Amino acid sequence: MHTIEAKSILSARNGINVYRGCTHGCIYCDSRSTCYQMDHAFEDVAVKINAPELLEDALRRKRRRCMVGTGAMCDPYLPLERETLLTRRCLEVILRQGCGVSVLTKSDLVLRDLELLKAINEKTKAVVCTTLTTFDEDLCRVLEPNVCTTKRRFEMLRTMHENGIRTGVWLCPILPFLNDTEENLWGLLGYCFDAGVEVIVNFGMGVTLRDGDRQYFYRQLDRHFPGMKERYIRAFGDAYQCPSPNEKRLAAILREECGKRGVICQTEKAMAWLMEFEDRQAGEQLSFF
Repeated sequence: MHTIEAKSILSARNGINVYRGCTHGCIYCDSRSTCYQMDHAFEDVAVKINAPELLEDALRRKRRRCMVGTGAMCDPYLPLERETLLTRRCLEVILRQGCGVSVLTKSDLVLRDLELLKAINEKTKAVVCTTLTTFDEDLCRVLEPNVCTTKRRFEMLRTMHENGIRTGVWLCPILPFLNDTEENLWGLLGYCFDAGVEVIVNFGMGVTLRDGDRQYFYRQLDRHFPGMKERYIRAFGDAYQCPSPNEKRLAAILREECGKRGVICQTEKAMAWLMEFEDRQAGEQLSFF
């Protein structure tokens, strides 16, 4: 890791990333793509040491309170967060400024900040989401080697739900020929519903591959699944979107099961819900989409 002084922290859509880079080692990570113009090794995480101060200033100057999203590009609960406390300090800023928060993480370290999230949730809305890709714990350790497994993420979500924190799941990517089975989907949906999730974000039953991401992904396929890279090349070439051959059936199961339980799974509606600000005292709801 190395530290940097960031010039800004809050995006136009009220998102923050206090880190740049990641050590989770997920073999499919889009954030490795060269289009993001990272000027350092991906695992040499850049730590934005002035993120809390920048966030405080940005939120203080906003005309209206809002939801702050974190985790879309880089996980806010990397192992180094135990020492830096930057995400925790940003949550303290969010609480002071009366804003809400939507967190996306693959780490159970978020449980450390449960009391802070509950305090935010008393005034407005706190949402904790995690990414789930595979119900198979052994496969999970290959696809996402340096982070807690699917079962532990489910347990984290359930704890959040039991404490009044609203929860969601990013159900992606579904990797063709690896985890694109009905059995896998049913297992993941069981976790989702048992954890009381209100939204499931899915960008299609497949994976996207770009320059930088594709090369790393293929190296990991060669390492763990001999012959799988060639299967991808035959099926998709250099395409950005790589849909599962089972896409239609899997998508139908997702829609049907979420419909039965009132879980939002339409992508645009789910994303809007995640960033919809609620003022519990005024009964106000404001969307910034």
